Amino acid sequence: MQDDVLMGYERFMNPSLARTYRFMGLDHAEETGEGAIVIDDRGERFLDLSGGYGVFAQGYRHPRILAAAHQQLDRMPLSSRVLVSPQQVALAERLAALTPGDLTYSFFCNSGAEAVEAALKIARGSTGRRTLVATVGAFHGKTYGALSVSGRELYQRPFQPLVPDVRHVPYGDLDALRQVMSEDVAAVIVEPIQGEGGIVVPPDDYLPGIRRLCDQFGSAMIVDEVQTGIGHTGWLFAVEYSGVVPDLLCLAKALGGGVMPIGAVVGRPWVWRVFEESPLIHSSTFGGNPLAARVALEALNVTVEERLPERARELGAWLMPQLMRLKDRYPEVLAEVRGRGLMVGLEFRQAGYAGMVMAELFARHILAVYTLNNERVIRLLPPLVITQSQLQEAVGALEAAIAAVDAVKEDLRPETDES
Repeated sequence: MQDDVLMGYERFMNPSLARTYRFMGLDHAEETGEGAIVIDDRGERFLDLSGGYGVFAQGYRHPRILAAAHQQLDRMPLSSRVLVSPQQVALAERLAALTPGDLTYSFFCNSGAEAVEAALKIARGSTGRRTLVATVGAFHGKTYGALSVSGRELYQRPFQPLVPDVRHVPYGDLDALRQVMSEDVAAVIVEPIQGEGGIVVPPDDYLPGIRRLCDQFGSAMIVDEVQTGIGHTGWLFAVEYSGVVPDLLCLAKALGGGVMPIGAVVGRPWVWRVFEESPLIHSSTFGGNPLAARVALEALNVTVEERLPERARELGAWLMPQLMRLKDRYPEVLAEVRGRGLMVGLEFRQAGYAGMVMAELFARHILAVYTLNNERVIRLLPPLVITQSQLQEAVGALEAAIAAVDAVKEDLRPETDES
């Protein structure tokens, strides 16, 4: 079956992606999953350290979330878009209760990129300004607005010109941000931890500093928690670590409980004035459909009631020293370990080292992926239901994989490497 699927990719979808799968040895067809395990069509089991890029915080096929999906599917999966939706209201009320400060109103869509698009429009509409400030290395999605505020030219170059009046500053640098702030800035958009940028953790004063600058200049602060949100960093929302209340909070991925795609923007009352004159100035046919909204509500309840953020914090505190030990043992291969909770980045000395480690892990039935904007970094973003014994298995596999790279590292050096 695996060959048939890859041939389908080649014939009907993306031939280049099919070649990449074959090169990496990723020729297994996924069949099902449970907890932190993915099972292929031959019954082989793989421990997932990537968690669908952050989708599966509650694990694969969580029974409570599946039950909620089945109940709503039998009742009414999609909306007429004419009558009001009790499922949307229930989800919005729960988000208002769980998000920090006076974040009150929710707009629902279908993905993280759509959430970012909505936030950018709301910020411009509510402030009457044009300039958007983003960070180098950011990743906010690949639709036009989201791509315009992302920070890697590789993805932007073929599609220029992008949305105008966007400025990029180095991530984590408040002085650089201060220099571009003015009364023309509609919004600053930032990730609490850069995910695709390489799991980059900013200084502790960074988010509070952005908040102060936005307040000073009357700009909206947009925080993109599409990847960090719903427990991964040890808090339900990563901004809680910094004690910051953004004006617009973008969510997706784990909000869908590993079952349904859904995105959301949660905003403070002052930015929601953009909807006053025209309540449909921004809308989505499928956004917040009854099935997705019911699933998201159950996903939030599971996350809170099963204390998954606290679990991420505790397991992360155990995991980090284990990974630092690997860095100390193999310093010529593994350059840095960083992260928060169960959102961890392993930065290797070369992209080739990271690629070989991924392949070695896959051979040991461990799934891991690199970050899109930094191919030297392998991200660990497992389901938060992962057990400590499973993490111990993962650490053992990582050590064996890194040792294998260390044994042949001289052969992997690029010809241009003069070190």
